[in-house]
Amino acid sequence: MSHVNDCDSAFIWFGSNLNIVDSVVDVDGLVKEYGSVKAVRGISFQVRAGRLFGLIGPNGAGKTTTIRCLTGQIKPTSGRVSVLGADVVADPVGVRSLIGVIPEQEAPPSFLTAEEYLTFVCSVRGVIDVKGRIDKWFKLLDFVGQRNVLCKDLSRGTRQKLMVSQAFIHEPKLVFIDEPLVNLDPLVQKLVKDFLKAYVKEGNTVFMSSHILEVVEEICDDVAIISGGRILAQGTVGEVKGGNHLEEVFLKLVGGNHVGDS
Repeated sequence: MSHVNDCDSAFIWFGSNLNIVDSVVDVDGLVKEYGSVKAVRGISFQVRAGRLFGLIGPNGAGKTTTIRCLTGQIKPTSGRVSVLGADVVADPVGVRSLIGVIPEQEAPPSFLTAEEYLTFVCSVRGVIDVKGRIDKWFKLLDFVGQRNVLCKDLSRGTRQKLMVSQAFIHEPKLVFIDEPLVNLDPLVQKLVKDFLKAYVKEGNTVFMSSHILEVVEEICDDVAIISGGRILAQGTVGEVKGGNHLEEVFLKLVGGNHVGDS
């Protein structure tokens, strides 16, 4: 099904039978402007529960800005954003208490060790079995040997492992991830991808932003393509791909649409 949205950009929506009742993220007409820069231009989409959703686009397409609006880190210029049934603009702190977030840049506090940081996160998140949860993640991502190292002295890859751990350690129903595999070696990437797929099979939801199309095509259930702050297509990965590779569809749709920084 093809449409032209309010921003006069070509838009392909395949998921016409989407049950909105099952959505855990509901975005309607989201706009974010930084002065004269329009980073996000009136986008609308839903994310269903128990799905691994991928938001893909080139650098500066509006992916990170969208995630920051959805997680209450910045306030939209206009539009409605609902996460797990809560209004993000009205209660950003409440929404952040319900979700997990892996930001674009890994930045754990430099003055804490890896274990101290996860202990702090568990305290804030109200985790009861603190030691068990922390041990689980050190073992799962294979960085037990760095648990007593200050965050400032960790490699970038280990800091990313730490950020993955903090986002999931309280076992939230919804996690937002901005470029989840950055700085991770292939072995750890495989561990994280397998974990994400298993996590959504348990009924949880993952919202993943990336410009690595191969990863999205491999692990995501649903996808939206964003460029120039506009959603160009959305649906299941199979629907958006058609009989092609996701890269082919992406390049055809994005074409000259890519403008702006975000």
